[in-house]
This record gives sequence, C-alpha cells and structure tokens, in this order.
Amino acid sequence: MRKIVLASTSTLSGEEYLAYLEPAIRELFAGIPEIVFIPYARPGGISHDEYTARAAEAFGEWGIQVMGLHTFPDPEVAIRHAKGYFTGGGNTFLLVKQLHSLKLMDLLAAEVEGGKPYLGTSAGSNIGGVNMQTTNDMPIVLPPSFQTMNLVPFNLNPHYLDPIPGINHMGETRETRIREFHTQQNIPVVGLREGSWIAVEGTEIALRGPHSARIFKAGHEPYELAAGGNLSLI
Repeated sequence: MRKIVLASTSTLSGEEYLAYLEPAIRELFAGIPEIVFIPYARPGGISHDEYTARAAEAFGEWGIQVMGLHTFPDPEVAIRHAKGYFTGGGNTFLLVKQLHSLKLMDLLAAEVEGGKPYLGTSAGSNIGGVNMQTTNDMPIVLPPSFQTMNLVPFNLNPHYLDPIPGINHMGETRETRIREFHTQQNIPVVGLREGSWIAVEGTEIALRGPHSARIFKAGHEPYELAAGGNLSLI
C-alpha cells in the first residue's frame, strides 16, 4: 500500500525543523529504523553533508537513522534497498536535474508505488506531482526533463500565498502564475499553504493540517478545499 506525505514546508515559523510534522512522520515511518535522505535540493546552497546532518538530528530524536543518498557509492542500489525515503526542500530545478541525471526519478517512483514510505517537503513535495512546472524556484540549472514522480495526479504549489490587500506589489501573484501554467497544460494544481500536507494511503489522497488548499483546474475558477478534504476527486 502506498504511504506518502507531501508537505508544503519543513519548518513553521518559531518551530524546530520538522516539528509540526512529527506525528505524521512517526506514523509514516512506524517500525522503520533507517531511511535514505535525498539532499540534492540544497536550500541556500548548503552542502549535502550539512543538509543530511540537519535531517539526521531531527529523525534521531524519533529513533530513526538517516543516511544521505550522496554517501552511497551506487545511489541506484541505495534506492532499491532503502526501507523509506525523505526528500528535503530547496531548489526544485537542482533536485530534478540530479535525480534525472542519475536515472533515479523513475526508480524512486517505482519503489514508492510499491509501498515504501516517502516524505517530501517543499521541493521534495514538488517531485511527487506530475511535473515540476508549478514550482516557485528560480531555474538555476536546466533539468533534462521537467517530469517528476506522478505519485499524485496533480501538481503542487508549496508555500502557496494568497494576495494581500493593500500591499503595493506589482509582480504576479501565485494565482496569476498558476493561471499562466493552465494556458499551456491541463494538470490540476493544489496550492498548499504552510502547515498543511497531503497524506496518501493506498488510493486515498487527503488534505491534512489546519488550512484549506486552493485548487486550480484549467478552464475553471479556483476554489477552496477544506482541511480533511479528498484530493483524489479533483
């Protein structure tokens, strides 16, 4: 049975890394003593070792050992033999480029579809969608493909922000950018607000956390899906 958590962010303001997701993480990785961490997104340009250490510290509090994928001599073998996975946030372009260059994207998807638990935050959640083309990130590198794992039948826009009345901002809103995406593609998009996540169990796809999500479908006006709502219906 598929077991997946795709979160908007790893850290809420004023909280420790992954703290708000602890109950979901404990449930997701119950009985699993060791997982593979995929550090390729490198938030702020930190090294793979630094990023892995951050994840290892948090998971260590819950009795789960973390091994960075970059430390294995053969990452394909590491993916095949792992009991579970966590892909952290950062730059989605960099993450997707690395996974495709190492020929790991389809393999990782197959292992997760086969029942191995997967946690993604931010960029790590973006790659759970159909493609990465609704990311917020700057294209600092060019991936060989925008295709991602297609674990859910829609795209994500993590860190979704609503327009703020009275703010003198002349740039495009998130909603505008997603509407632009829908002039080119018909894939539904879930605007995932901070503190919310998507939980997948088998064929069930549910919105979790305290907030509603903004749902975008080509040719339709966006609407709100309440927390607890069924995302498999969109």
